Amino acid sequence: MVNKSIGRAHPYIPNTVPEVKEEMLRIIGVDTIGELFKGIPEDLQYKGKLNIPEVLDEFELRKNVGKTINKNVSTDEVISFLGGGCWEHFIPAVCDEINQRAEFVTAYAGDAYEDHGRYQAMFEYQSLMAELVDMDVVNVPTFDWAQAAATAIRMASRIKDRYEVLIPKAISPERLKVIKNYCSPHITCIMVDYCEKTGQLDLEDLKNKISSNTAAIYFENPSYLGFIETAGEQISEIAREHEAITIVGVDPSSLGVLEPPVRYGADIVCGELQPLGVHMSYGGGLSGFIATKDKVEYVQEYPSRLFGLAPTVKEGEYGFGDVLYDRTSFAQRENGKESVGTQTSMWGLTAGVYLALMGPKGMYELGQTIMQRSQYAIKELGKVEGITASRFGNVNFKEFVVDFNETGKTVEEINKQLRAKGIFGGIDLSKNFPELGECALYCVTEVHTKEEIDTLVSSIRSCK
Repeated sequence: MVNKSIGRAHPYIPNTVPEVKEEMLRIIGVDTIGELFKGIPEDLQYKGKLNIPEVLDEFELRKNVGKTINKNVSTDEVISFLGGGCWEHFIPAVCDEINQRAEFVTAYAGDAYEDHGRYQAMFEYQSLMAELVDMDVVNVPTFDWAQAAATAIRMASRIKDRYEVLIPKAISPERLKVIKNYCSPHITCIMVDYCEKTGQLDLEDLKNKISSNTAAIYFENPSYLGFIETAGEQISEIAREHEAITIVGVDPSSLGVLEPPVRYGADIVCGELQPLGVHMSYGGGLSGFIATKDKVEYVQEYPSRLFGLAPTVKEGEYGFGDVLYDRTSFAQRENGKESVGTQTSMWGLTAGVYLALMGPKGMYELGQTIMQRSQYAIKELGKVEGITASRFGNVNFKEFVVDFNETGKTVEEINKQLRAKGIFGGIDLSKNFPELGECALYCVTEVHTKEEIDTLVSSIRSCK
């Protein structure tokens, strides 16, 4: 007799045939599915019925999902000035052509003996990324910048055997949440103030808060609020004086025109790969990287895989494979430093294709174009009465804070009027950065034309 708690088979979920579920429960020694959740407090268990539609056949399901998807509005339909961690960039066609090849799409978790070419592809990505950030070692991608930063902090904590990290208050709220989650409960995140006029890290506050228990100072360049941190060398020097590690988060699209963080003292560099050939996908195409020098104490703390080049048994022949595999969670399993999976290797491969296509000159032209267009936007927005186009007196890259406090309108009201005109305005900062009042984070990249920027300016000017 089939256990009634097992229910009926679901056409789209494997192992849901009642007889199969019954056999699985029998083998692990329980009578009901409910027994699997013993130990979870009752108040955390939802006893009601989930509002999930009845199972549809394939045709009905496609129509249902299609209706839901069509509610989305893409940047092909509107002009978007949203950024904040997922940015609109031009995607060369070759990026999609390569990453959709069957040997990559279907082999994301394969091994060298069955997956010819993937190890080399990842090695080439790591090499290109290492050249961009001027480091020696780059890992297989993490889920996103937030996880990369959190993992880098955990690495620093293990290296130094210390349990505090200093983080700037001018950081992405979402990124900070992930960092705190990853660091909890062993590592304490201490927030460092920023200067009201420039947005730069407050060095006096930094000096007051750093201690002998500080594992690392983490800061971003460009910052979440768009300005370029010019005190990188001083921050790194403060870290060195206290034998702490300097971790810098970076937008790689800036590195064609800005110095790589290692030049001003970074020990670990991390950041987001999405600007390097990855579609936004409504906020989903994210992938993070971590980079260090080739030092054993750093390399052995990477929890994720690293691919290297090594000679084979045949003279003159080389192969690609794992480096120090024993340090990974794949090898150590439950004793791993951090649990990692296959992560987002597909986007690492895509970033490799993008970097190979662009080359140093292309990355320089990309950075130069972004800076020119964002500066033009700042200049034109600054002509609108009541608006301060760049809240902080600093140089910006790609993003900048627009101050609407003197307009008598809220960012929410302005964004609503812009939306009616087919424009996505900047991210409303009033809730996460209340000290700034009615300010918004605007993003301008190489895809924004002069006409689109002028349309934004005239639309804001007409907001009533």
